[in-house]
Amino acid sequence: MDGTVLVADDDRTIRTVLTQALTRAGCKVHATSSLTTLMRWIGEGKGDVVISDVVMPDGNGLEMLPKISQDRPDLPVIVISAQNTIMTAIQAAEAQAYDYLPKPFDLPDLMKRTARALEQSQRAPSRSEPVENVDAPDELPLVGKTAAMQALYRLVARVMNTDLPVLISGESGTGKSLIARAIHDFSDRRSMPFVTVTSSDLADLEGPARVLARVKGGTLLIDEITDIDEEIQARIVRMMDVPGEHVPRFMATSQEDLAHAMDQGRVRQDLFYRLGGATIEVPSLRERVDDIVLLTDHFFQRCERDGAPKRWLSHDAGELFRAYSWPGNVRQLENAVRRLSLTSRAEEITRAEVEAVLGNQPEMGPVLRGGDSEKLGASVARHLRRYFDLHGNMLPPPGLYARILREVEAPLIEIALDATGGNQAKCADLLGINRNTLRKKISDLDIQVTRRRKLM
Repeated sequence: MDGTVLVADDDRTIRTVLTQALTRAGCKVHATSSLTTLMRWIGEGKGDVVISDVVMPDGNGLEMLPKISQDRPDLPVIVISAQNTIMTAIQAAEAQAYDYLPKPFDLPDLMKRTARALEQSQRAPSRSEPVENVDAPDELPLVGKTAAMQALYRLVARVMNTDLPVLISGESGTGKSLIARAIHDFSDRRSMPFVTVTSSDLADLEGPARVLARVKGGTLLIDEITDIDEEIQARIVRMMDVPGEHVPRFMATSQEDLAHAMDQGRVRQDLFYRLGGATIEVPSLRERVDDIVLLTDHFFQRCERDGAPKRWLSHDAGELFRAYSWPGNVRQLENAVRRLSLTSRAEEITRAEVEAVLGNQPEMGPVLRGGDSEKLGASVARHLRRYFDLHGNMLPPPGLYARILREVEAPLIEIALDATGGNQAKCADLLGINRNTLRKKISDLDIQVTRRRKLM
């Protein structure tokens, strides 16, 4: 890499790591903990690329982006942030940031993005009208600091102002319709209608015409596309092919893997390919356990704003929340919090009170979308497609083969060891591998082995 990079972050460790990595890559680096100093450097014409944190001791990095864009329109700014809501990604995109990465970031990935920014530093970025302040963000329960949610935020920000059809898939209660609404509300079509339709809205021959008249070039969300029969799916295909100036943006939600549904003959092939412009998979709550505390606090605060008493979970109650499988996902979590906020006797909610609320609700383990008939290979392929999609037009960091094998191999060995009571000889026989090979893998993968009698 060749060029000068301006780094602004109040974390000394991050400044040091970035300075060393960029210097080794051939760049000149100016690093500061002050937004004021960064803006002075930019005003003096220094730097070919900026890497800046959002929350700084003397200001907000996002609020400086419009001025940077005005004074130095060809200067790419890469925003890094520990903020954990979808709004950071959206605000970065709307403020014309070159790129956005959540903390903790992957250093090789950031280096690759910086190299690309340096190559394009003389190219004028596209412009769009700024978005007015909207009150909706406080009401969006799209909260999460996990890697899965941060990746989802970046993908939403990338597809927001395109005209690509969007398919949003995920289990019931994960917030698919909220994500669709967020994409619309912060897109160039935000002043136009947002219309959600189901099979019944398109049941008669005049249904499509009525729907198109309602949406008026805005955003049309088709709810649970796999629940719609083939005849109505054909009408949707024709709707998507209608030419004209006021063609809406099409989005659809699905609880199932659409490719699997197409293979079963429940989704038309032509509809599948028309909806496949961009795919957003919303992780279940079981896939982002570390976000449960954030979501719980968010919902308790919302209840308090609505007039309920101040409430919080005790440590034991919080652990029970984390351990629960949440088959109803975020919607079920919100309902549980609302009930606890009204029925708990004290400000601190006890484990017993949580058990009383969750005890009569069905437990379930993680399930594969698409039903029990979905093969492991199909599930793995679905997750790998999502992994590649999250990197946009860039390739993932090198070493993908080893990383994927490790992710599959570790739980396989752990579960096999648990099934055999920690008996490595039986486990090796079960897996069909040499015992020495098993021992080496246990060591390499840092798997904890506990011997116990297996009562079976």
